[in-house]
Amino acid sequence: MSTPSTEPPKSQRVKEVIERVTIRFAGDSGDGIQLSGNQFTLATAMAGNDLGTLPDFPAEIRAPAGTLPGVSNFQISFSEKSIHTPGDAPDVLVAMNPAALKVNLKDLAKDGTIIVNSDNFTPVNLKKAGYTSNPLEDGSLGSRRVIQIPINELNLKALESSPLSKKERDKCRNFYALGVIYWLYDRPLEPTLQWIADKFAKNPAVVEANQTALRAGYYYADTTEIFTHSYTVRKAALPPGEYRNITGTEAMVLGLVAGATLAETQLFYGSYPITPASDILHELARHKNYGIATFQAEDEIAAVCAAIGAAYAGNIGVTGTSGPGVALKGEAIGLAVMAELPLVIINVQRAGPSTGMPTKAEQSDLLQAVVGRNSECPVAVLAPATPADCFNTAIEAIRIAVKYMTPVFVLSDGFLANSSEPWLLPDISTLEKITISHKADVNDFKPYRRDPKTLARPWVIPGMPGFEHRIGGLEKEDVTGNVSYDPQNHEKMTLTRAEKVRRIAQDIPPTQIVGEPSGQLLVIGWGSTYGAITSAVENVRARGKKVSYVHLRHLWPFPSDLGEIIRRFETVLVPEMNLGQLKLLLRGEYGLPVIGLHKVQGRPFKISEIQSKIEELI
Repeated sequence: MSTPSTEPPKSQRVKEVIERVTIRFAGDSGDGIQLSGNQFTLATAMAGNDLGTLPDFPAEIRAPAGTLPGVSNFQISFSEKSIHTPGDAPDVLVAMNPAALKVNLKDLAKDGTIIVNSDNFTPVNLKKAGYTSNPLEDGSLGSRRVIQIPINELNLKALESSPLSKKERDKCRNFYALGVIYWLYDRPLEPTLQWIADKFAKNPAVVEANQTALRAGYYYADTTEIFTHSYTVRKAALPPGEYRNITGTEAMVLGLVAGATLAETQLFYGSYPITPASDILHELARHKNYGIATFQAEDEIAAVCAAIGAAYAGNIGVTGTSGPGVALKGEAIGLAVMAELPLVIINVQRAGPSTGMPTKAEQSDLLQAVVGRNSECPVAVLAPATPADCFNTAIEAIRIAVKYMTPVFVLSDGFLANSSEPWLLPDISTLEKITISHKADVNDFKPYRRDPKTLARPWVIPGMPGFEHRIGGLEKEDVTGNVSYDPQNHEKMTLTRAEKVRRIAQDIPPTQIVGEPSGQLLVIGWGSTYGAITSAVENVRARGKKVSYVHLRHLWPFPSDLGEIIRRFETVLVPEMNLGQLKLLLRGEYGLPVIGLHKVQGRPFKISEIQSKIEELI
């Protein structure tokens, strides 16, 4: 079989310019849905659109094929304008089998388009999905436009000269479907063709088959009559500079590397595999050339203790996990609080207690981070707002940890970790250096003598003559660090540790308010709700309604001006993917009424959900 030209044929059909589109790819977890979504995202980023993504997949490595629990989704929204979310209702659903159609149909826009792999709508697959009749034939899809493409058959026909087995050729069908969507939305083929060449470089036959399938799907859409239109989304007017597409996990890793570089200190990362935090270890391990040491421990306790040991030895100690892992690390985090050593704990939150829903997002570990340990055990807590913001938050966490000699939590979540957006590469020269000093007056060294402004104790490392001192979890005597059971000393040290963390607020910049500085309604958000809240507030304000918005990065301690800001508004609304944890902290700290909007479905807020609540309150 001859290789088709990479130059696509010229179509005579109408090319329509649209502002924004949301597409959801859906299929069995073995259909390569996440790969297809990621490649479409890469091509979209190369096309210059602003974008947001939402990967959604089963926790099982291989759920039963063709069943509802085995459906894997990837949603992408892209626009010529700035956007903040992966979109509410998809305009287009690409369903590779009946189960994918059944799971996702309820979310599709009423006038949306369904593109199905009709070859997979067999009696067996329909039965697995719980259909008693074929939805492609019984009229149950309503007014939605349905495009049926026999992808299995067409893909195998395009690859009939390939030396690969039928099973191997059949695996290329996701690229065939991707080629169809590339033509429909005017995406460039080149980024994906190059990715295939790089990814499968050791197997030229696989490279050839996947590239051929991609082109064949593209040409099929271009040369048949199934589509009367194709669509173009113009480049977004983003600030000038060099961009890359980045996930929250990738940004977190680069932030840790940048933080260690700015501090001119080695970084040690200890962790134990757990979804969705494991990818931080995988990504960090690629950066050994920046002085990064990674360690996969035998369990969560060993991982955090190794990180504490690294901090004691003068390195930047970091550990990462998800909620159940934080529970296991609790006692060791208390040790870091008592020993007053810098430690960064990254919690990529997931839904539910115990093993819960490991691949679904939630924000239910806020209280666990703030108070989830025995005794009075204060730590700082930060949360990034977007995938790209994970970069800056990781740097700030390191800066606070070493300046105040305290553990710092970073609360990411499964949505932030796996979703992606365009990221303007920062000017490294503008990033503030992180100052670390292991020096102290050896003639008058006291291990718990504190900096008068930060209350941080000296960070001296083992092996420095004259700086020998005790370390451990027993209560310390003020200044000397000797073990002490004195009641008055214990109370003083407890208050001092709490005050030290509260003084972090002196480093928090003034809170930025979107909208009026006072008025009827203030919305307060944190973490990955940023995009949905921002869009909802923008929509309401565009209609002339006055609503203001504050997004918190610092969840403990709160910014110094937050209480005064809250008091200027009649009503405060806090949307959270939990049952009201920030609401509880705000009420406890400021004694003011706060209204909560809660969602614990393992999925992010939709813009419409928050917008409806705002409109109800004003």
